[in-house]
Amino acid sequence: MARSIGNVIADSLQLSLGYADRLLKDVEPERFARFASPGGQPIDSNHPAFVLSHLCIYAPRIIEQLGRDDLAVAVEDQIANTGSKDAKCVDDADGSIYAEMGQVVETFQNGYSNAEMALREAADDLLQQPNPGEGRMVELFPTLGSMHAFYCGGHMMMHLGQFSAWRRMESMGPA
Repeated sequence: MARSIGNVIADSLQLSLGYADRLLKDVEPERFARFASPGGQPIDSNHPAFVLSHLCIYAPRIIEQLGRDDLAVAVEDQIANTGSKDAKCVDDADGSIYAEMGQVVETFQNGYSNAEMALREAADDLLQQPNPGEGRMVELFPTLGSMHAFYCGGHMMMHLGQFSAWRRMESMGPA
């Protein structure tokens, strides 16, 4: 059975999104942007607000690079700034740093739902085009398809693994 490059990438994304949904189960909004604190000792490790805010940045990039402005999803500045690749995850005890859980989750889900659609509809020749980035990322991922495969697979699962570790430290168990 022949599968387009976009469908192969979207299959991986679909798996990642299902995992993200399971990780969100039982997460209370009050704990969403807090460091895990097993035994009352805060652990400086990425919490769900940081992880999902960071991942929110990449869905619009995928959509834009596939030429699908009709599927664009806006990422509010608060989410983009706190999820930037240069941002540091901080414990948000008073809820003033990170966007509310519902807003972050909605942006994440809507963005990647649209990115999945764009990928499934993308022609193979589009995904074979050179990665428009620069530097090390182009060396590692020379085509648009290889870059998006990373964003939708390895990159997403790496950060969702951080979310999973946070759940364990919060005594929530596996997703």
